[in-house]
Formats: sequence, structure tokens, C-alpha cells
Amino acid sequence: MARGIIRTPLLGLYLYALLLSSWMMLLSCNAQDNCSKYKFSSNQVFSSCSDLPYLNAFLHWNYDTSTGKVQLAYRHISVDTSKWVAWAINPTSTGMAGSQALVAYQLSDGSIRAYTSPITRTSGTTLAEGALSFDVSDISATYASGEMIIFATITPPGNSTTVNQVWQDGPIASGGTPGQHPLSGSNVQSSGSINFASGLAAAGGGSSRTRRKNIHGVLNAVSWGVLMPVGVIAARYLKVFKSGDPAWFYLHVTCQSSAYIVGVVGWATGLKLGSESKGITYTTHRIIGIILFCLATLQVFALLMRPNKDHKNRKYWNVYHHMVGYSVIILSCINIFKGFDALNNPHKKWKRAYMGVLISLGVNFLWLEAYTWFIVLKRQESSQEGGTGKVSYGYGNGNGQETGADHGSNGFGYGSRPHYDA
Repeated sequence: MARGIIRTPLLGLYLYALLLSSWMMLLSCNAQDNCSKYKFSSNQVFSSCSDLPYLNAFLHWNYDTSTGKVQLAYRHISVDTSKWVAWAINPTSTGMAGSQALVAYQLSDGSIRAYTSPITRTSGTTLAEGALSFDVSDISATYASGEMIIFATITPPGNSTTVNQVWQDGPIASGGTPGQHPLSGSNVQSSGSINFASGLAAAGGGSSRTRRKNIHGVLNAVSWGVLMPVGVIAARYLKVFKSGDPAWFYLHVTCQSSAYIVGVVGWATGLKLGSESKGITYTTHRIIGIILFCLATLQVFALLMRPNKDHKNRKYWNVYHHMVGYSVIILSCINIFKGFDALNNPHKKWKRAYMGVLISLGVNFLWLEAYTWFIVLKRQESSQEGGTGKVSYGYGNGNGQETGADHGSNGFGYGSRPHYDA
């Protein structure tokens, strides 16, 4: 008995530590600065950098205050040899027309072509080579492992420290020249401004939007993807011990209720982002999100309408409750990865972090499953040796009546297990 009393709080503390470590892993991923940790193979060092919010792109630079010159490196990752990339300054506007671009792509012989191109129109441009309206020198480019880097030294127009920037990628046409880039999604959002002296960057409202997208992702990953599974683990394994009653129930309800509240906030931020992103629709992600919200809301109302454990309809409620609960968790994991793809995150850091969380949850599920069934089998053996020939699957008060919390299904869904005294 004493061992069971000790095991239960330890297991509760372990689940709390698991939840906290998962939360910290996702938050640390949000705080990580990618571009500042990048090391160039040529050992070049840049004092400033900016993670551009679209198209997996980064800008690194050194600003010389005495001459007004900017030595820069534009990095574009996750591109193959069938694409061109470009970074440009627009001296007169915030869009593509009038931009003065640095362009690079790989030729059929494997060499990299880097050149300058003034863009005079927004559609049908072939990025023809030509001189820019400001000085450019030392232009070159490299390509390796899906990453194109354009190097150059420029003197911003009018020696201005703040400029409008545009960055882009697109396909190489059949003739071996740059073709039209996509006219939707991230390709029409990749513009903004940057201050070479202060390092401050804005992306035409994109910085704020990117921050809200990250908040949306963190809220949903923590709620649907961490809190709910931890709540299921608490219900499935803590209730094996008599001393865990009714703690498992309250821990389970707390995790699932918190997950629902935080998840609804994350869902609402997603709807807001969708309304602000005209022409950009993540159909599958949106549909699964709506289904999740509906199923989770049904679970809340189902909990309020739960029959007593001795009611004839309780078993049907349990079947419904488990099916919907497990469906919510499975759909949550799928939709979280759909959301990571929509974030267009450099280096896929969010996806890798959450994969680490899932692996951690899976490993803990396996060892807890093995440990609790070891206890179950050991008690069965002890009961048989004691001559009873059976194991009690509830908590008795000596009169054949169950005590403690209602041992039916509670919360958002978990697998039924027998209950054993510790």
C-alpha cells in the first residue's frame, strides 16, 4: 500500500515534468534565431542578419557607416537546380515594378550565373541582365545542398540606410532563362523594408502576421498536441493505483479542459489569420481544424450529459467517448504537421521540435504501458496464489461496493483499464 502511495505522486510529478519539457521545447524553438547561428563555408562573417518571413530566405550584411556601402549575402534555402532566386531593392515603390534585382540560378553545365537585372514590369519579365540604378560590385553566387547564396556589395540609392526590399523565386523556363514566378501564396507576400544601420526589418505587415502565425502554431501544438495526450496518459496509468484515486480524474480533466480552452483560442487566431490572407487557403488544414473544434466541443457537452456508471446507457456513452477522444488526438497530430507546412518555417524547426515531443510521448507511453501491466500481472499472480482466483477491478470498501471517483470514462478520451490497489 505504501509503495502505491509513493508511486502515484511520483508518476504525477513525472507527467508534469513531461508536460513542462514539451512546452519548453516548443517555446525554445520559437525563440531560436536561425540566421545569427549560420556559418558560411567561406568563413565570411556578417554582423547583422534578418530571417525573412517568406520563401525560406535570409539576408546577412555588414554596413560600413563611413562609405555607406553594404556587403551582403542573400540566402535562399530549399530550392533545387530548376529554380532561380532573386533579391532586390525598390528605390521608388514597395512592389516588384521598378525593383533593382540580384539574380542567380544554375546553368545546364552546373555553373552558377549571378547578375543584376532592373525590373520594369510586374508580369512577363524574363529578368534580363542590365545595370542597376545604384552601384553593385563583387556579385557572385554559390549553390550547395539546396541552398543558393548571392553575394554582393552595394551602395543603396541615395546612401539611404532604409530601403524597400523584395525577394523571390521561380522556375527556369525551357529556354534556360528565368520564368514567371507563382502569383499566389508566399510569392506575392515576399516584400518589405529593412534598415541596414539598425538591423530593423518589416515585411509589409508580414512580421506581425508571422508572429501571429507562430502564436497560432504554439497554442495549437501545446493544447491539442501536448496537453491532450498527457491528459490521456494521466487517466490511463494513474488510475491503476488506488492511491491515484481521485487524483487521476482531476489531473485528466484539468489537462483536457485546459487543452480545449487554449485550443479554442488557437483556433480563433487561425480563423483571424485566414480572414486576413486573401487568396491564400490551406484547405485541408482549415477543414481538419473545424472538425477538431466541433468534435472537442461535442466532448465537452457529452461530459455534462454523462450517465451514471450503473446506467444502462453508460457503456454506449463510453464507446462514443473513446472513439471521439482518440479521433481528436489523431486528427490533432495530423493537423499540427499540416500547420507546420503552412508556416513555411526555415529549417523545419517547428516540425522537428514537435517530432521530438511525439517521440518523447511515445516512449513514455510504451514504458508506462509495460510497467502498469507488469503490476497487473503480478497482482493477478499474487491473488491466485492467495487462493482468491480473481483480481478486484475496482476499489472496494469491504462490502463489495466501489469507492472513490467515478471509474467510468471521464474527460476527452482514454483507454479503459482495470483498477488495482497498490
